[in-house]
Amino acid sequence: MQRFIIESFAIAAVELKKLIRDPTELLSRALQPLLWLGIFGQALSHVRGFDTGEEGYLAFMTPGILAQTVLFSAIFHGISVIWERDLGIVHKLLVSPAHRLSLVVGKAISGDFRGIVQGAVIYLIALGLNVPIRWEPVSMLGVLLGVVLGSAIFSIFSLIIACIVRTRERFMGIGQVLTMPLFFASNAIYPLDIMPEWLKVIAHVNPLTYLVDALRGVMVAGGRSVYGFGADIGILCLVLAALLAIAAKLYPRLAR
Repeated sequence: MQRFIIESFAIAAVELKKLIRDPTELLSRALQPLLWLGIFGQALSHVRGFDTGEEGYLAFMTPGILAQTVLFSAIFHGISVIWERDLGIVHKLLVSPAHRLSLVVGKAISGDFRGIVQGAVIYLIALGLNVPIRWEPVSMLGVLLGVVLGSAIFSIFSLIIACIVRTRERFMGIGQVLTMPLFFASNAIYPLDIMPEWLKVIAHVNPLTYLVDALRGVMVAGGRSVYGFGADIGILCLVLAALLAIAAKLYPRLAR
């Protein structure tokens, strides 16, 4: 177990160095939540088309935009693995004594770095827009746990896509096709109650729905969780475990 942990964090450390040397991606993605909350959220906060509770629409939307940012940052993480394959790095990792699962977990941890930074950006934006954020340590730890799980899930999902398609062009096409359906088929910007029945079915199998629900219950004052924080986190953990098992099986295929 100790060796597994060391190997996983060694892979994550390499990714962290890349991120520190070139933070352009994080800075550019910080503009997206600013646009969503500063423009889209401010405009729709005056619409009374659905019930978002006493906290108001902007507060209702903020956890959803945090989840969206986690999704968008992580879903294209797999393209770096395709670059590494083309450079021969994947081949070297696969012939090393490192366990396959530790290579995958290391990639998941590296995705968490991005998610945590994006989460901090959302908090700053929310503070500037006077969103009633909960600052209690327990609440912030709950948000951190949700961000870590969400980033890991979508990073590993991205890795699985990279293992299947194997080319950058196909990966970018599939990634762009998946992001918006995952986002809009969730409770990120509107409640599940107003969805048609067929969309509710999709939302209930969408892990982003449970991430948003978990964040909404602990992030903003007056936020309501439909399923309960424990249930949301349990489902996310099950999804992560399943994706890790699949990715560990598929990762060696990337080098072929």
